Amino acid sequence: MKNQAFNPYLPSWEYIPDGEPYVFGDRVYVYGSHDFFNGYVFCMGDYMGWSAPVNDLSDWRCEGVIFPRNGDPINASGRMCLYAPDVTRGPDGRYYLYYVYDGVGVVSVAVCDSPAGRYQFLGYVHYKDGTRLGDRKGDEPQFDPGVLTEGDKTYLYTGFCGHGDKSRHGAMCTVLGPDMVTIEEEPVFVAPGAVYAEGTGYEGHAFFEASSIRKRGDTYYFVYSSQVMHELCYATAKDPRGPFRYGGVIVSNSDIGISSYKPADLPAAPGGNNHGSIVEINGQWYVFYHRQTNGTWFSRQGCAEPIFFDENGDIRQVEITSRGLNGGPLRDEGEYPAYIACHLFNQKRACAYAGDVPGMAKIMQDGRDGDKEPAYIFGVNDGTVIGFKDFDFRSAGKLSIWARAYAGGVFDVRTQWDGETLASIPVHNSNLWEKYTVAVPFPQGVHSLYLCYRGSGTPSLRSIAFE
Repeated sequence: MKNQAFNPYLPSWEYIPDGEPYVFGDRVYVYGSHDFFNGYVFCMGDYMGWSAPVNDLSDWRCEGVIFPRNGDPINASGRMCLYAPDVTRGPDGRYYLYYVYDGVGVVSVAVCDSPAGRYQFLGYVHYKDGTRLGDRKGDEPQFDPGVLTEGDKTYLYTGFCGHGDKSRHGAMCTVLGPDMVTIEEEPVFVAPGAVYAEGTGYEGHAFFEASSIRKRGDTYYFVYSSQVMHELCYATAKDPRGPFRYGGVIVSNSDIGISSYKPADLPAAPGGNNHGSIVEINGQWYVFYHRQTNGTWFSRQGCAEPIFFDENGDIRQVEITSRGLNGGPLRDEGEYPAYIACHLFNQKRACAYAGDVPGMAKIMQDGRDGDKEPAYIFGVNDGTVIGFKDFDFRSAGKLSIWARAYAGGVFDVRTQWDGETLASIPVHNSNLWEKYTVAVPFPQGVHSLYLCYRGSGTPSLRSIAFE
């Protein structure tokens, strides 16, 4: 790998959540929806394509718009938003994009000769009599399509189960024929929503949204966002139409459930809804997911972590990190942007979901959406913990930070958020980015780095650097 990789893996000014990763040829492609910086609802933009070489997951390339919001006849005016898509390669070798708009409950399909687009509208998933899936009496509305093609069959997974909604039963699987739009086998339910989860093994982690499907060996992994929203769970089956057995949590964008460095119920980052999937790249499996920024649910960014299967094919929940796709810890040299912090919370005030507690620190940027302005951490206040995971400490003896805003306090430098303070960095009033440097006796080996603020005011943090 030529350069190091971080989370989020795309530029800090790009907001591509709901990532569905695939390896086509010698590149990995990520398909997702498109949020805006300072957006006021989900998924306001066109579908953008991003890809990277499989042997350098730090080198992401923008493929441009692969499908515009008004590219479908039912949204020629562009008034509706494109929700999370998925892509599969059909039996004819072409690539098929499945998507749903926010204002309708049917599945649209677009097609392209190459994975990077530009995709052209093809039609709607429909029964053999032409009735669109979602329009027939008794159909449940379609949402968040996930697709897998095997031979001449494509398995389409959809569904949304709002809290307390008895009209929605769970995730559905529908089998399509070789034309990629006509239903060959009608929908069956493969995972229950919370209302119908009792006695199924899904209790507490029932299906909410974000259907995704992958196959590893002879086992199908159904990946989805659960009723608590911040976690991606999985269920397994030997047949793509089930029955699926609940497997566990793969990742939480708040790290809830992780107890290796904190209490399991302590949120280590501002959480919110989650969506993603798993993929094998060069022999290593990863989970792709997203995080919340800007103190809202509407400016989400893609992240990824390596995952591991045990001898039974089970996945243990992984921690969120700053290193993501890097293949190992980050080097203790050079400058790092503060926005790669994976832990951002206030030890005095719990905040499980973004926006729940006013005045919490957040990752944001200057300018408007689309401006290539680097993100930073804004609104740090007394008790804020900023964590980076992990660094391989070998030679660094000093730490510098760049901070601004009116404040009077110190950043305590630690390798555990509640551990010993190795050094303290005082900051003072300034409306410009100021550099502050302190000697730090870093312990040798792989450790997290925490900056814990105590004092008055609300400084911002742009970057850190090792010397």
